[in-house]
Amino acid sequence: MSDAVPYTIAPLRAEDIASVLAIEHLSFPTPWSAQGYEQELRNSLATYWVLRPVPPRAWGGVLRRPPPVIGYVGYWLIADEQHISTIAVHPQWRRRHLGEWLLLHAIDDGTARGATLVTLEVRVDNAPAQALYRKYGFEVVGRRKRYYRDGTDALLMTLFHANSPEVQAALATRRRQLAQELARHTFTREMFNIAPHVSEEGAHHEQGEQTAGE
Repeated sequence: MSDAVPYTIAPLRAEDIASVLAIEHLSFPTPWSAQGYEQELRNSLATYWVLRPVPPRAWGGVLRRPPPVIGYVGYWLIADEQHISTIAVHPQWRRRHLGEWLLLHAIDDGTARGATLVTLEVRVDNAPAQALYRKYGFEVVGRRKRYYRDGTDALLMTLFHANSPEVQAALATRRRQLAQELARHTFTREMFNIAPHVSEEGAHHEQGEQTAGE
């Protein structure tokens, strides 16, 4: 979104799944399995992106391993409706507005591909996620009883007229503000030493929104 932002967002690849699963298991009570993400990569309706930090130039580009996956977002696009299925950020990288950056990227990508409204489900007990979505104009339009595997209800939230000039102008303003905030982020080498470690267990959660980290 901005060359000044020290993060990159790129399409999810098969080799990224282990890192995504590590964040899943740190973030959600009912994480997806590797098979779930492999199926999504083959799903023509689904799009997934991963977020990585960019090492400072002062480091000379030398790291023990490539920059880690620290967050991801996914959505389905059916006709003109975009449904955001998941957003998560690694616990060590939260409170840096990266979940918001991923949300903006997803909405930008979906509307560029023809989406006119954006929908998602959010747990009724996830107040931070609800606040983030309301900030972007999402409205509660319904409630789904016992939607999640642990029996928690979900709120159905929708951003209407996502491709309208008014909504696009508001998103562009926030994008510029957020890019300026992210451009001031600083890193330590230790922050890049995130190695995937995932249990082989894990059930595919409901095809609905999960959000962890902002």
